[in-house]
Amino acid sequence: MTQHVSPPRGGTGKTAPVARQPSWRLVLARADVRTLSLLGVLAALILVGGITKPDEFLDTRNLQLVLTQASVIGVVTVGMTFVIMSGGIDLSVGAIVALASVWATTVATQEYGFGGILLTAVLVGLGCGLVNGLLIAYGGMVPFIATLAMLASARGLALQITDGKTQIVTVDSVLDLGLRDAYVLGIPPLVMVFAVVTIIGWLVLNRTTFGRRTVAVGGNAEAARLAGIDVRRQRLYLYLLSGLCCGIAAFLLIILSGSGQNTNGNLYELDAIAAAIIGGTLLSGGRGTITGSVLGVLIFTTITNIFALNNLQSDVQQIAKGAIIVAAVLVQRRTASTT
Repeated sequence: MTQHVSPPRGGTGKTAPVARQPSWRLVLARADVRTLSLLGVLAALILVGGITKPDEFLDTRNLQLVLTQASVIGVVTVGMTFVIMSGGIDLSVGAIVALASVWATTVATQEYGFGGILLTAVLVGLGCGLVNGLLIAYGGMVPFIATLAMLASARGLALQITDGKTQIVTVDSVLDLGLRDAYVLGIPPLVMVFAVVTIIGWLVLNRTTFGRRTVAVGGNAEAARLAGIDVRRQRLYLYLLSGLCCGIAAFLLIILSGSGQNTNGNLYELDAIAAAIIGGTLLSGGRGTITGSVLGVLIFTTITNIFALNNLQSDVQQIAKGAIIVAAVLVQRRTASTT
């Protein structure tokens, strides 16, 4: 006799599917791999610098210089990461930094001292971000076109304010922040500001509703709208955030250079976008990390420093950066196709 085995009570007789790992765990796993990969690249660059120019590259002053230079573009990159994650782009960040730096260093502004310079830089950045946000969110303009127009306008206005001349800062309380006497435990004030901006950016992206809405808008704007998110207002806030970061970066650049110039922030938009891409932020939106973007900034700044110490031409440096960007995009596409 053939023995029949009845299916479990309440079952369908089908084999139970294997439990799948939650999607959020897969995202965390990919993020960890990406972060470790970036740390590996940065470690390799430090090794190269230590081998080629051990006495100069590993010198404490040089490492402080690398971190200080990374701080200015790093603050801009934090804002850029939010914008790109929402599916947008901001080509005007470098021009906004230039405009904010020259507006904050005019003779009239410097009469108000430290507070006047800082407040002016921040307000100019916010004002430019507001214009970008209104044009894109409520004017229906493509981010590429709107921010390109801001790039040209801000550069032109910065040139008009300075008349092509360098504006020297005479406020001692601002200049003192760039001196070694202002370092805290060997850490420059600019690096501390960068660290604070990074931590706040990470918390906003990963621990607030604003961050979740940013990811949702970048992943699928229509689905986000149907879920009750005011997509236009969210995009406005994001460009305001980008403008705020540009204003802070402009103030840091004023401390670093002791002046305001219409050429400040040249190609910052490309460096910020590249750093975000290297860090794993998708140009199509919906994914990205602040940690990855910061590591991308450190990688690019370290490359620049190594090339400078070895007296290599800037064109070779640009070629190397371009190759890194292409490699990062290819890795992104392969990762996206396998998920």
